[in-house]
Amino acid sequence: MQVPSTPEELADNLRQAASRKRTISLGGNGSKHLMAGPVTLSDERISTAKLRRVLDYEPRDLTISVEAGLPWSELARLLAANRQMIPLDPPFGRTATVGGVVSSNSSGPRRRLYGTARDLVIGMRFATLEGKLVQSGGMVVKNVAGLDMAKLMIGSFGTLAAVAVVNFKVTPEPETERSFLVPFESLSAAIEARNHILTSALLPSALDLLHPATGATLGNRVWLLALRAGGNEAAVNRYEQELTRFPGAVAFEDTRQEILWRHVQEFTPRFLEKHADGVVVRVSCTLKELESVLGSFDGPAVARAGSGVCYGYFEQSAAATEWMATAAVRGWKAVIEFSPEGRKQALELWPSPSGDMEVMRRVKGLFDPENLLNRGRLYRRI
Repeated sequence: MQVPSTPEELADNLRQAASRKRTISLGGNGSKHLMAGPVTLSDERISTAKLRRVLDYEPRDLTISVEAGLPWSELARLLAANRQMIPLDPPFGRTATVGGVVSSNSSGPRRRLYGTARDLVIGMRFATLEGKLVQSGGMVVKNVAGLDMAKLMIGSFGTLAAVAVVNFKVTPEPETERSFLVPFESLSAAIEARNHILTSALLPSALDLLHPATGATLGNRVWLLALRAGGNEAAVNRYEQELTRFPGAVAFEDTRQEILWRHVQEFTPRFLEKHADGVVVRVSCTLKELESVLGSFDGPAVARAGSGVCYGYFEQSAAATEWMATAAVRGWKAVIEFSPEGRKQALELWPSPSGDMEVMRRVKGLFDPENLLNRGRLYRRI
C-alpha cells in the first residue's frame, strides 16, 4: 500500500499507477468499507491516512482548511476548543477521516438545520489520475466563480479523483443547547407531533424519529421523537414550554445530551458490529411519505423526520432484499447503504438510480476513461 504524506505525492502516485493502467483502490482509514459498493481487489492501494495537517485556521474567519487524512474526531476537537463546529455528525466519526466523510457525503441528525457536506464545504483540492492538483472554490463562504468541481467529489466515493484538501465553513456553537425525547404509543401520534413542530415557530437543529426497536436500545420501547434545540436561553426555554403539551417529554442537557445524540449518530456502526450479515437501507422520501416508510420496518429504524431520510436495519441480508423489492413496487427511492462485503456482488444495491446516471457515467469517463479508480465503489453502478 502507498501512503503519501503530501498532496503532491498523492497526485504523483495516481499518475504513476494510471500511466501503467494499474487499477487503484483509494481510501482513508477504511472505516466505511461496508458502505456502498465493494472495495474490489486492485493492482494498487493508496491511502490518504498520512495527510493530516491543518493548513489554515483562523477562528474569527469561520473557515478552516485541512488535509483529507485528518481524523474527523481530531477536527471536531480542534474546533470545539474555540466553541466552533462543522455539524455534519457523520457515523463512524471516531475513526473516519475528513476525506472519507466528504467522499461518502456522510451526515447525521443536524442536517435538518445545517445541511450536508455540499452546504458546508466551500473549497477543495483534489488529485487527478493525470497527476494534477486541481483547486475548486476557496476560503471564503461565498465563492461562485466558475464551475464548482468540488461538488462532483462529494459523494463520489473516490471514483473520480482523490480528495487531498478540504475547506469548510465553520459554525459557532449555540450559546445554549437542550434536547428532548418525547414518547408516543403510535407512529401516527409521533407524526402528528412532528407536523406540529414543523409548522410552529420552532426551528430545531435535529428532529429524529426512532422506531420502537431503536427506542429499546435507549430503554424505552415506544416511538421516540428526539429534538435538539440551540440558541439563547430564552429561545431554548420556548422549546420546553411548547413540548410540555406532549406527556412524558424529557429534557437533556450537557453530558446526557451528548450521550443521547452520540447514540443516535453511531447507531449504524454499532448495529453492523453486532450483526455480521446486517444490512442498512436508506430511503429518501417526502415528509408525507415518511410515515409509510417508517411503518414498513419490522426492526430498528431511524428517520431524519424533518428532512425525509429514513434508515432501516436488517439483521439478515435476505430480509433486506425482500424489503427492497417491496420498496421498488411502492416507488420509494431506496439504496442498500451498508452490507456485508461478501454479499455486495449478489445484492441489488441501487435498484432505481436517478435520471442523471448517464451524466454521471460521462463525468466518470472524463476523469477516469480507463475505469481504474475505485471501480464499482459507487453502489456498483460506477
